Amino acid sequence: MGAILAGGQARRFGSDKAQALYEGARLIDRVAAALGAQCAGVVVCGRDEAGFVCLPDWPEAGLGPLGGLAAALRHAGERGFSCVLSAGVDVPDLPFDLATTLAGEGAAIVESQPVVGLWPVSVGPLLEGFLAGGGRSLYRFADHVGARRVNLAAPLMNVNRPEDLPPA
Repeated sequence: MGAILAGGQARRFGSDKAQALYEGARLIDRVAAALGAQCAGVVVCGRDEAGFVCLPDWPEAGLGPLGGLAAALRHAGERGFSCVLSAGVDVPDLPFDLATTLAGEGAAIVESQPVVGLWPVSVGPLLEGFLAGGGRSLYRFADHVGARRVNLAAPLMNVNRPEDLPPA
């Protein structure tokens, strides 16, 4: 299952990042297309977005990307999926073979973009315990579960400010 983690406030961006355009398409639609090409289903975590299955962050809002990941892992487990391929709404250039690149034993994250990762559903209870103990760092959680860090051949975009997008 694919999960778009989209619960951030976009303070540095100044407006709704998900709706920003890159190469003629909204960021959220580009991420959904890449995940959808590799996953049986795609959800949006942390916001309501028309046309998508949407999940509130779990166990509550305000936990950063881990709240979205926790919601996705719970949802995936309840529906019989074995893993979650996660990406932020602000990574519009995801490779369409990302799941294959990250596949292997246990969890894996992209070194430069830890929100982009492949997570076995079995880490869900570990994430819930990590959050309950006050954990909020995605890198620390990845280390907690022994996630492999994968370097991609080309760096991924990370759209935090409008100037991070090339001019149209």
